[in-house]
Formats: sequence, structure tokens, C-alpha cells
Amino acid sequence: MRQIINHFTDDDLYKFSMCCAVIDNYPRAQVRYQFVDRNDTVYPDGFADELRRQIEALEGVVITDEEIDFMKRRCTFMPHWFFQYLRGYRFSREWVKIWQEEGRLHVEFEGSWSDTILLEVKVLAMISELFYMMTGQTELLNYERLYQKTREKANRLLAAGCVFSDFGTRRRASFEAEDTAVRALKDSALSHDWAGKFVGTSNVYIAMLHDLQPVGTMAHEFICAIGGMFGPQMANHLAMNAWRNTFRGALGTYLYDSFGWDIFALNFSEDFANLFKGLRIDSGNDYEQLQKIVAKYRSFGIDSRSKQVVFSNALDTDRAIEIQQYARNLCLPSFGIGTHFTNDFEGIEPMNIVIKLVGAKITERWPYYNDTCKLSEDPGKHTGKPEVIKRFKEALHI
Repeated sequence: MRQIINHFTDDDLYKFSMCCAVIDNYPRAQVRYQFVDRNDTVYPDGFADELRRQIEALEGVVITDEEIDFMKRRCTFMPHWFFQYLRGYRFSREWVKIWQEEGRLHVEFEGSWSDTILLEVKVLAMISELFYMMTGQTELLNYERLYQKTREKANRLLAAGCVFSDFGTRRRASFEAEDTAVRALKDSALSHDWAGKFVGTSNVYIAMLHDLQPVGTMAHEFICAIGGMFGPQMANHLAMNAWRNTFRGALGTYLYDSFGWDIFALNFSEDFANLFKGLRIDSGNDYEQLQKIVAKYRSFGIDSRSKQVVFSNALDTDRAIEIQQYARNLCLPSFGIGTHFTNDFEGIEPMNIVIKLVGAKITERWPYYNDTCKLSEDPGKHTGKPEVIKRFKEALHI
């Protein structure tokens, strides 16, 4: 099989920003991650062996001067010491365990948080593309049709005044699919003076190819790991403080739903509300969540119309336009859209796969990991061991 990941920055920006914040705030933290296939897919025989070879090939993928120069120009919020870290970074197969049982795929990572943090998105993209390769579905990937469909989607979003980005690396059909989709989005944005705006892509390498802005801030793992190390009640407070310590107000869109709205709202004091430029909604009912956000800002005397709200919960074109019409007078809405852009082919079903951080310890000297979980605003999307979810819910009086 051909090598799937060939470029170091073929990854989401939020992995790099979180890596930087981890080194800055929790340099000795150790973590465990676990792969979850929500569709309980049966993978082809030999899939684990081929995935293992793909991960071993990552050991030869290093960052280039071109990638460093691009990130320095476009990601000015990154301290320059971090680029020196990336120059010396090397992947290791020793961090990863892979096996199959009755066709089901199992993947686990374990090691230093600052090392293993850069595996998740790459491995998910590998699994998705490799699955289509090994099941003979790549012949269904009509890239010319994807380009046309994506331009049609972009035209509708831009005409409706939507501000949006590509968030589709993790479950893309292939690298070519995401590259094609981003090219179509950019071409559409440049074709007319639209009411809306295509902001960029989460994928740093593809942003470089198309001279776009890499976009993104953080993922749930940052808050979930802190919750594992220190407990869920103050995890959001600690996470916001750590983020402020590293980025000093830049990358100011906070992902609040790792342990649900209620505990976040208790942690979201007026100073944080003023510091962060907005919040990201990634679960729950978009309209109900937005109303909670508006009410919270108003309780501080802050005009919610001055604050950005990023919607990213399984969006498609129709839903984004509908939310835009509802939210435009309540906040500054924007949209992160994933597989709807990068895995929309006739006859292809996008995979429903995630890799979640499930355990953490403050230093390598600790003899045990503390379990953690994610408590989504959608109860069906809680992630973690049932007993850990139960314990965290009890701690949060849910």
C-alpha cells in the first residue's frame, strides 16, 4: 500500500496549538488515548497490520523548512521556541498498539502528552483512507464531481452570509479529497464579491498549498486531560488559565462542552468572558446552546453580538444556512464543516470514528493513570468507560 501521510503538517492546527500549550503548562504529563468506532465496523483481514506499517512510516516524516516558514508567517501566535521543538520531533511506533478482534479494530496510544498529541488526526485520516483502499471503494471517489458539488455548497453558504472553514481532515475520504474540496471552496470564494467568507482550513499543509489561513484552537482532549489530572469541577477554569498563559488572548475561541454546559458556566467568569473572543458549540441543540451563551454574556453586561460563536456539530450546508439566519442577530456566527466537504461521494459512507484521551497523569513518576471521559451535551456521545462517566457525573451533580 502507498504511504498515506507524507507531510508533517498534514494535520489540524489545533493539534499544534495544543501541543504548544501542553509543553508550556504540563510538560511532564503522560496520557493514554483509545480509538472508538461508533459504527462497530468490521475491518478487512490484515487491516491492523497495514495500519501498523503506515504508522511506522510516520517515523520518516519530518517538518520541512517550507512548512516552518509558512507557520511562522501565518501562525504568528506561536512562540518561536515551538518551531525548534517541531524541528526535532520524531514519531515513534513504540507509542502505538494496534490489533484486531473478530474484525473490530483496536488502537491505543500511550506516552508523553507532548509527543502523542500529534498522532490522533493523522491516524484517523489513515484509518479512513485505508479502509476505502482495502475495501476497493477508491474507484467510487469521483474528484471532479466532488469539486463541482463543493463549489455549489460554497456558493450557497457565501450567498447566505456564512463565515466558514474546512474542518474535514480526520474523516476525509483521502488527502486528494480534502485538497480538492479546499480548492473548490477557495475558487468559489474568489469568484464573486459574496456576503459571506471562506476563512480557511484546519489542515496546515493544505492551507500552505493554497495560501490560506490555518484555522482552529483546541479540542476536547485539552480539557479532558486536565479533568483527569485535577478533577472535572475546575477543569475548564484551569484550561482557560493555561490557554491564556500560553497565547495571551490569541486563539481565543474556547470549546466549552467537555463536561457539559452547567459546570462550564460556573467556571466562565467575567474576566474569561472578556478575554476569550467567543465559544464553540460542538454538541447539543445548536439553538438551545446559543441561547445559553447569549444569556451568560448578558449576565455580565456583554453584548453577545460582539462575540464569535463557532458551530461545528455535524454540519451540512442546509443546517449552517438555517443557523446563520437564526444566529446573525445574536452573535458573530461562524461554521466549521468537516466530512460534508471532504467525504461526500456517491456510494461512500463516511466513517464514524474518533480517538479520545481516556487517561492522564501529571508526571511520569506517578504509578497510575487517572481515568477521564467526555460528557457531551448529547448524552449518546459521552465517551469513556461507563463507570468513569458515572463517577464524573456524580462529581458534577448531573
